[in-house]
Amino acid sequence: MNSIHLVAPSGASLDEKSPLAGMAWLKSQGMAIHNPDCVHRVHERFAGSDAERLNELNHLATLDTKQIVMAMRGGYGIHRLLSDIQWNAIAQAVKGGLQICGHSDFTSFELGLLAKTGAITLSGPMLNYDFGRIDENGKPIPPDEFMWKHFLSAIQERKLDCTINASQAFLGQVDSGSITGMLWGGNLTVLASLIGTSYLPSSTQTKGGILFLEDVNEHPYRLERTLMQLLDAGVLGNQAAVLLGGFSAYRLYDNDKGYTLERAVEAIRHRLAKYIPILTDLPFGHQANKLTLPVGASATLEYSAAGFNLKASW
Repeated sequence: MNSIHLVAPSGASLDEKSPLAGMAWLKSQGMAIHNPDCVHRVHERFAGSDAERLNELNHLATLDTKQIVMAMRGGYGIHRLLSDIQWNAIAQAVKGGLQICGHSDFTSFELGLLAKTGAITLSGPMLNYDFGRIDENGKPIPPDEFMWKHFLSAIQERKLDCTINASQAFLGQVDSGSITGMLWGGNLTVLASLIGTSYLPSSTQTKGGILFLEDVNEHPYRLERTLMQLLDAGVLGNQAAVLLGGFSAYRLYDNDKGYTLERAVEAIRHRLAKYIPILTDLPFGHQANKLTLPVGASATLEYSAAGFNLKASW
């Protein structure tokens, strides 16, 4: 697995340096880069017209299945394309070995593929902000070692194994236990936007699952409101466990008066059945140190006062 095929199905790149730096670093690790021109496309705020981005996604069905498909960045744009994506054809390529990776807005593609076909994708790093990070002086920042290690484990061994100790995990009143279920999820806001559509995996598919969530630039009250939506829609109560990753790039205000993200999580815990653990600080989201998580794979979660361990192979 030393060949990466880039796609840009969402927002246009916010700068020229990030994608170029990302491609340069991946090439330095022996990776061949295919479809590099997609990073330069711009149509309004999108990385190309709807037709260009749709054709690029549907073209995945024809790729050499030894390649890794990686999204350039998130933003917004895939939801426009969902009704015309050739889900079954892409799923056949995945069945043949193709691996597809991204997060953020890419959540809608990954959950749509899972809902329609059951195919497993990778919620993990993208080109611009994981491999092409730039400092304030415009110089490349080396990719996070933790992220790179787990990305390689996913694409080379199809394996996930991560332990989070108790000093990192906000465990609340959780005791201990072991759960095996389907690992699924992604960006909280994007996932919630799929409620009531055929692109969100059904309650039958996700019953007893391990749901992971992350978000960026959303105040805790907005996160709580969206979590309440998932709760009232029956999504949270259908799970065996909920894992919360990074919720970053927001600011609190004077009128919050002590209201924080932790208080928002407590409100959800209070409403949710106590036997469903909500664990936090999963290393995943809009942050450098992220896992690569197999969306749709069977995983095992073991948790106790010492922390938790998440494992999967697919």
